[in-house]
Amino acid sequence: MAEKFKIKKGDQVIVTTGRDKGRRGEVLEVLRSESRVVVQGCNIVKRHTRPTQTTAGGIISKEMPLHISNVAHIDPESGTATRVGYEVKDGKKVRIARRSGKALD
Repeated sequence: MAEKFKIKKGDQVIVTTGRDKGRRGEVLEVLRSESRVVVQGCNIVKRHTRPTQTTAGGIISKEMPLHISNVAHIDPESGTATRVGYEVKDGKKVRIARRSGKALD
């Protein structure tokens, strides 16, 4: 069974390691079975594609998945990397930034 992660589609994250270190972007997709995420504008590769009936051929740039351990949430107060915690507020479970205590949702 695939793991559950604290990073979800639509979250703002920062890349912590690799050639895109420091780059920020939105999570476009979470691949739970592979423990990877696709981040907008990060880990871009070029693919040479053959033309088909639906798409034109040529060199296409696209984002490839990063391992989930190489990204971190962005703290809404300071703009730096933070870990995620949970609090129950008004009977609802809310994700919070550990660094500042502010809600992430």
